[in-house]
Amino acid sequence: WSSDVCSSDLGALVLAVMAVLAIGAPWIAPYDPTEGNPALLNAAPSATHWLGTDPFGRDMLSRLIHGARVSLLVGLGASLLGVCVGAALGLVTSYRGGWADTLTQRLMDALLAFPMLLLALALAAILGPSLPNVIVALSLPIVPRAARIARSSVLVLKASPLVEAAIVAGCSDLRIIVRHILPNTVAPLLVIATAYLGLAIVQEAALDYLGAGIQEPHPSWGLMMSGPATSLAMTAPWVVVFPGLAICLTVLASNLLGDAIRDLTDPRLRGR
Repeated sequence: WSSDVCSSDLGALVLAVMAVLAIGAPWIAPYDPTEGNPALLNAAPSATHWLGTDPFGRDMLSRLIHGARVSLLVGLGASLLGVCVGAALGLVTSYRGGWADTLTQRLMDALLAFPMLLLALALAAILGPSLPNVIVALSLPIVPRAARIARSSVLVLKASPLVEAAIVAGCSDLRIIVRHILPNTVAPLLVIATAYLGLAIVQEAALDYLGAGIQEPHPSWGLMMSGPATSLAMTAPWVVVFPGLAICLTVLASNLLGDAIRDLTDPRLRGR
């Protein structure tokens, strides 16, 4: 139990630091992340550029700090949007049942048949490379997974005495869903939102690497490891190592926090 608490504290601390860096990027970053210096192309880490410079002479530390804004915004936006849309579909259609539930579940099955990255890449290619479009593209693969979790909760809660009593009392379907079913579904949805926060960050980096995400000169962790950076892994490793470490650290922190939330909200795990 103590190790779980330490893990959750560590995950929350890392995400809090990333959030502070993202919010205070204009004031914390020592240089303009989009301004390069032709005299300092691929410069090694030094006293003036702590993490070195990239192939365009831009300060790596400044780009990492500003890149945290993009990664956290995409991760939070995609996970929250996907979970909210999926939960709404799962709650309403599964409670009503009938053809609406059957049609929705078949649509969710179709979406689940595609790999998450492939589905996000296809939608990003259709919508175009921009920050809002990347968030929408990454949220779509999360929708069927959140809908499945919401549906399973509804099927269990519909047979509970609490919901049956509300139906007998004449409560409307909307009131039953909002007051009795939704509060008991928030915990598993919060866990999946935290879990997919890290996955959305990784997939956003993959879209940037493939050219379907954030475009130059805007700083992004995935974009920092694409293009000329891929050929510099041996001669200028700091160009790819530091963005990769930032992604790994953020994803690990979100997973630790998600595991801690699951342990706290699942009654079967509280006594461990």
